[in-house]
Amino acid sequence: MAPNQFSRRRFIGRTAAGAGLILGGGRVLTACGDDEAAAPTTTAAPATTAAPTTTAAPTTTAAPALTEANFQLSWFDSVQFGGSYIAHQRGYYERFGLDVSLVPGGPGVSPDAAVAADQALVGISAANFTGQSVADGAPFKIVGVAMQKNPFVIASLSDNPINEPKDLEGTKLGMAFNNQLDLELLSELNGVDISKIEVITSDYDPAPLVNGEVDSLLCWLTDLPVAMTVQGIDNTTMLFADFGYAVHSQTLICTEDSLANKRDQVIGLLKGDILGWQEYRTDTDAAAQLTVDLFPDAGFDLEAQKLQASEQLKIMFSADTDEHGFLWFTDESVQDNIRTLAALGVDVTADLWDRSLLEEIYADGPVLS
Repeated sequence: MAPNQFSRRRFIGRTAAGAGLILGGGRVLTACGDDEAAAPTTTAAPATTAAPTTTAAPTTTAAPALTEANFQLSWFDSVQFGGSYIAHQRGYYERFGLDVSLVPGGPGVSPDAAVAADQALVGISAANFTGQSVADGAPFKIVGVAMQKNPFVIASLSDNPINEPKDLEGTKLGMAFNNQLDLELLSELNGVDISKIEVITSDYDPAPLVNGEVDSLLCWLTDLPVAMTVQGIDNTTMLFADFGYAVHSQTLICTEDSLANKRDQVIGLLKGDILGWQEYRTDTDAAAQLTVDLFPDAGFDLEAQKLQASEQLKIMFSADTDEHGFLWFTDESVQDNIRTLAALGVDVTADLWDRSLLEEIYADGPVLS
């Protein structure tokens, strides 16, 4: 588990305490998976006894059994995964023969490890984590990219905004210590003298910015800025992705073995998820309401979930997804990622990405129905 993940999890944990349930195909499991509630079984209707004639009576045919599959999420439950919640609620995974359990992340949870151990068919990760795993010998492929832009931002107060990287010079920046390489890369890409930035190690919380201890914070677009906006604090965000920082986030990964031997299952999961995210895009407020309803003990603030759901549209859909379909990634974006990851000390090749499943899924156009 990367330290910056832990910092963000601490923040989410305070705002979503108690979100310990995960969804399964008709069943609810505890987050650790120790106490599985009994799942309803599908029982075939008995065949009608043949009448004493030469013609056999018709038999009742059972519906095809669903294949169980775990989908390992990268984070605690929140509207960040709203499209997947919709897919589960609407039965979109079942449409493709799958009984999918959505398994939340949390402290110490590694989606890469879960997928590698065959505890999940598909997991949500990020190109830098998966790239490092592959460098260490893991047999992964990135088969879809949900976030078209990396969610890292510099957040500042609107009356003293940071609009571009150069604005960081001469200011105090609050961030986690382990984000130093990310800041160095952003600075190098944009001609910023990093020695002129005073870095203050801070908790993942908007308080240091609001209280004037720092001039800006390094965070996710959908976290601290949303918390401030909901509290009526005007803030400005500067996306790293708009200034040359290219790292695919919320990537869908599977193993090479699953691509070869469970290809239909992986495609089915992707199709179900795509249908959910297509619906999410049309009504983000409904996705937020569903999230709050699914996890009544999580303490979610509906307005915060609505704002987060809306903000996510900025980074999860693009001209490329409009042209090719949700989860799409281009050869150009792959090359941009390779260069960025190399600068971060993670060496990968284009073989890490496999677009063949998406090409099959979208053979008839960029929208599934």
